[in-house]
Amino acid sequence: MTDPIRPATSRRIAALAFPALGVLAAEPLYLLFDLAVVGRLGALSLAGLAIGALIMSVLSSQLTFLSYGTTARAARFYGAGDRTAAVSEGVQATWLALGVGAAIVLTVQLTAEPLVSVLAGGSDQGGIAAAALPWVRIASFGVPAILTAAAGNGWMRGVQDTVRPLRYVVFGFSMSAVLCPLLVYGWLGAPELGLAGSAVANLVGQWVAAALFVRALVVEKVPLRPQPPVLRAQLVMGRDLVVRTLAFQVCFVSAGAVAARFGAAAVAAHQVVLQLWSFLALVLDSLAIAAQSLVGAALGAGQLQHAKTVAWRVTIFSAVAGAVLAALCAVGAAVLPGLFTHDRSVLDQIGVPWWFLVGQLPVAGIVFALDGVLLGAGDARFMRTATVISALAGFLPLIWLSLAFGWGLLGIWSGLSTFMLLRLLFVGWRAFSGRWLVPGTH
Repeated sequence: MTDPIRPATSRRIAALAFPALGVLAAEPLYLLFDLAVVGRLGALSLAGLAIGALIMSVLSSQLTFLSYGTTARAARFYGAGDRTAAVSEGVQATWLALGVGAAIVLTVQLTAEPLVSVLAGGSDQGGIAAAALPWVRIASFGVPAILTAAAGNGWMRGVQDTVRPLRYVVFGFSMSAVLCPLLVYGWLGAPELGLAGSAVANLVGQWVAAALFVRALVVEKVPLRPQPPVLRAQLVMGRDLVVRTLAFQVCFVSAGAVAARFGAAAVAAHQVVLQLWSFLALVLDSLAIAAQSLVGAALGAGQLQHAKTVAWRVTIFSAVAGAVLAALCAVGAAVLPGLFTHDRSVLDQIGVPWWFLVGQLPVAGIVFALDGVLLGAGDARFMRTATVISALAGFLPLIWLSLAFGWGLLGIWSGLSTFMLLRLLFVGWRAFSGRWLVPGTH
């Protein structure tokens, strides 16, 4: 097998990061395509998709410990030379994914109508809630599949295999991309489902990818039964990561809900730029994935200096990448928004968040790299506390002041920028302190 503690050369980091980039970029890239398809139906459908996508993002990403926590635990076992234990982490994470996913589906079916109504502004804002509701009900059945794929990505990254997840994810999203315009517009004899067709296309691709990840576990020939001690250990790490993710989601749900109060054009513009922001953030996060895998393996093998070398090398690469992406977005400011919608009212609103996006990217390059280092080290408790404080002190006050004083997207994106700067201070301090350098498999 590949030696998990070879020198962290640029080539080795790239060999892990580029396939991880494909996996991370696949979903937001598909969602940008989905936005472009639905955007041709008009501002109302685009706003309905924005509300629906916000709910699905919360549901699927709230349990990120199924990927990030599994990577950290699997990588330490892999670094210690125990591949079977590393893969077993994936088995247990998959059981958690299926169980929790089924519970989420039931909850969404029972609460979808009031939830969508609240996010759309209560007064239905010209039909946004009515447009979003069918999409949410259909798309929620994909949550167990999304979580299963997250668990699969987690253990495979832990054993430094980022190529197979790329194949599985690309295949699933390719199926969705083919089906989406067919079902939305009724092309080639397919039923014309409108916005609901987007949800059906998503669902098919998600379950195909999940089936491939389950098959990968089966061929490893490790025990597939649930193991309560491992499940408990994953849940202990997951507890802090869930709180951290909840802080993110409270911020983004609040931002989407406040944007909806300013009308369909505002929430649609917010969603377009936020989706692009998410895509570029995950592009940068591909380097952080390499850091997670290599740092976890180095700590599992007890090689602390190697872990430090990976941390600083990845951070430098990611900072440069963030600056390059910022420059590209600045140059394309007059052209890129038109790829997602032709609606003039939406385009008129995009300018403000667009330039916030440009300014945030260099900071994000550093923050996401150090996030990867600390997550790879299993430093979940600190990450939880830092994120919660940044949300309470930075993002949320500006979001709700924007609603109170009518600041619109300017106030919302000011909050996001403050959030990023506070996170930079926290993770930078932690990285320099060295307190994350804890050797061993636990």
